[in-house]
Amino acid sequence: MDICDKDNLPFPILDMLSFINQKGPLTEGVFRKSANIKSCRVLKKKLNSGVKVNPYSESVHVVASVFKDFLRNIQGSIFLSDLYDKWLSVIDQGNKEEKITAAQRLLGQLPRANVVLLRYLFGVLYNIELHSSSNQMTAYNLSVCIAPSVLYPPDSGSLELEDNLIRKISLVQFLIENCLRIFGEDITSLFGENSMSRGNSEKAAVVSGNPPLESKPVRVRVIYKKAQRQNDTKTPSGMVPPSYLSTVF
Repeated sequence: MDICDKDNLPFPILDMLSFINQKGPLTEGVFRKSANIKSCRVLKKKLNSGVKVNPYSESVHVVASVFKDFLRNIQGSIFLSDLYDKWLSVIDQGNKEEKITAAQRLLGQLPRANVVLLRYLFGVLYNIELHSSSNQMTAYNLSVCIAPSVLYPPDSGSLELEDNLIRKISLVQFLIENCLRIFGEDITSLFGENSMSRGNSEKAAVVSGNPPLESKPVRVRVIYKKAQRQNDTKTPSGMVPPSYLSTVF
């Protein structure tokens, strides 16, 4: 079933990403350090039951772990397993510009809902990487932690070749390091104009390049199920928020 309402991510996912975006840059080993297993189970249970969750009452490591679990449970992966070989071939392109062009071309083949989630995700990863001198999460370290959850072979039962795993990690690292060119400069303000740190002026500077890709809205198959709307309040913008959706982890 679709988890997005007119390409808007469900609130639980946005809330978790927003929390990681705020706390992750200040946390050593975010996405890498192990989280309390019991706390993860409790949080997943709340999400599965459709309960409104406040991630700010949780450890950032717990929220990051649960979010990675969500990514791993997207049927066919967020990058689409059918495009597995093509994504791996991006890193084999001749130079940086060719790699960027190849990545943008493949993004254009993804469902719009997938692209929306990827833009938020890589905006968060970029923000964390900006503070790698203190949190120890460089683009490479982040890619080691994230790559296995975002792309896997069409035959999920087969073992992934070591060489392909290395290329996949290199791909995600490249996407993080060049995300402003690939996903669009505005990913630095998806959570608000001041949501991304400007501490690293060189990396946060405006990067010229192609605008973010647009894809036609299509159905995205993910292992989610509808949950009852928690309330009928409106967002500050006056728009009725999409109903909460519970995750089947």
